[in-house]
Amino acid sequence: MQIRFSDYMIRSWKMDDAPAIVKYANNKKIWRNLRDAFPHPYSLTDANGFLMKVGSHDPECVFAIATKEQAIGGIGMVIGEDVHRYSAELGYWLGETFWNQGIMTQAVKLITAYAFMNLNLYRICAEPYEGNKASVRVLEKAGFQYEGRSRASVYKDGKLLDQLVYAKVKQ
Repeated sequence: MQIRFSDYMIRSWKMDDAPAIVKYANNKKIWRNLRDAFPHPYSLTDANGFLMKVGSHDPECVFAIATKEQAIGGIGMVIGEDVHRYSAELGYWLGETFWNQGIMTQAVKLITAYAFMNLNLYRICAEPYEGNKASVRVLEKAGFQYEGRSRASVYKDGKLLDQLVYAKVKQ
C-alpha cells in the first residue's frame, strides 16, 4: 500500500526500514506517549522484531510514514474482534525532527479514509494520554471528536494517567 501526500507517503513497512526506525523511535519523548510495547531504548533487535510482526498482519493495518529516502514514523490500527469487529484503535508516532509540520494530521486523515474504504470499519478511536496536547490537536484537526476521559487508566513512566477518548465514525 502507498498513499502520497506533499513530500511524504504512507506505505507498507520494509525490512530495510529497521535502521531508520531505530534512528527516530529511540526517543524518550516519543516513548512517553505510547504503550510499553514500544520499547525505550529502541534497538535494532526491537525494530527487526516489529517488522517481522507487522509483515504477517492480514489485513495490513500498520504502515510507515516516510520520505522518499526513509521511514520517519508509523501509523496503524488494531482492529477489534467479536462485537468490536467494525471498530479499530488508531496509534501513531513520528520522529521528533518532523514534529509541528502538519505531517501527522495529514497522515491521520489519510489512514482514516483508507480504513473506512478498505477495512470495513465504521469507527476509529484513539486514546492519547493526558498532557499529550500535540496528539489531541492532531486528532481534532483530523475530524475526531472528544468522547470522554478514562480516569487513572494508564500507568506510564512511574505515573498513573488519564486517557482521553477521541473517535471518528464513518459517515
